[in-house]
Amino acid sequence: MDGAEAVPRAAVPRTGPSRPARLGVGVVSAGRVGAVLGAALARAGHHVFAASGISRASVHRAAALLPDTPLLPPDEVVQRADLVLLAVPDDVLPGLVRGLAAAGCFRSGQIVAHTCGRYGVGVLAPASEHGVLPLALHPVMTFTGRPEDLQRLVACPVGVTVPTSGAGDCGVAWSVGEALVVEMGAEPVRVPEAARPLYHAALAHGANHLVTLVRDCAELLAAAGVEPAELLIAPLLSAALDNALRHGDRALTGPVARGDTDTVRAHLRALTETSPAAAATYRALAERTATRASGAGLLSEHAVGEVRSVLRETS
Repeated sequence: MDGAEAVPRAAVPRTGPSRPARLGVGVVSAGRVGAVLGAALARAGHHVFAASGISRASVHRAAALLPDTPLLPPDEVVQRADLVLLAVPDDVLPGLVRGLAAAGCFRSGQIVAHTCGRYGVGVLAPASEHGVLPLALHPVMTFTGRPEDLQRLVACPVGVTVPTSGAGDCGVAWSVGEALVVEMGAEPVRVPEAARPLYHAALAHGANHLVTLVRDCAELLAAAGVEPAELLIAPLLSAALDNALRHGDRALTGPVARGDTDTVRAHLRALTETSPAAAATYRALAERTATRASGAGLLSEHAVGEVRSVLRETS
């Protein structure tokens, strides 16, 4: 499989041998993602018997989303679980898996799933050596760790990666991974192991940098004395996102896409005076916008050259 492939809900059996039995679930840790997915698995009928969490926020989250679930050290959670859910930051995951494997916490027959976007199942190799079924289940959603996130999970796409070689039947692995996702109310999307770094980079580039862009926009409006900024930008940015998803590059509007170089020059002058950092971001995105507008036939090569000339002269 060369790219991500959506799996229709109907394609995943809800009964029969491919549906996981009621599992004893251990969550490491009760962060924003782990607590929500743990609650979703409990809602599906699985037993979340324990979670790990040290910070005050994790304790409060577990109390709200996983009531009456004891908080135990990670090694105890893993040793007792049928399904281990490793919901930790990407950079923490490799060391955590190695440490748990070295301590003999994994056992044959367990399902071990992590929620990181960057990694597939290769990062779980130390656990796989103990005979576990490794899965990568990455929800494509931002979570707050509050109860309302359970509703956000409904129909949320989840990137699923399973082993394609080695011990076990990869068909069984797909069935188990996809069934777990469907039981949580989400939609499984198959993501090959080799595609995970680019898959995650694309999602982070869009979602994380969108937040940065929105907050820069709000702060610039506030600096201009135009408030409440959110009242202005919410309908505009919502429409821009909807148009981009519906129409692609043809949705581009504004001075760069029109080749209005005097306006671009004025923008950069005002931004440089107020926020040089925002001016640098505007310049980089204007360069990309000009390239996309040209590719979509919205901007002639001559106009693209004029826009880039303005961007260079104002840098």
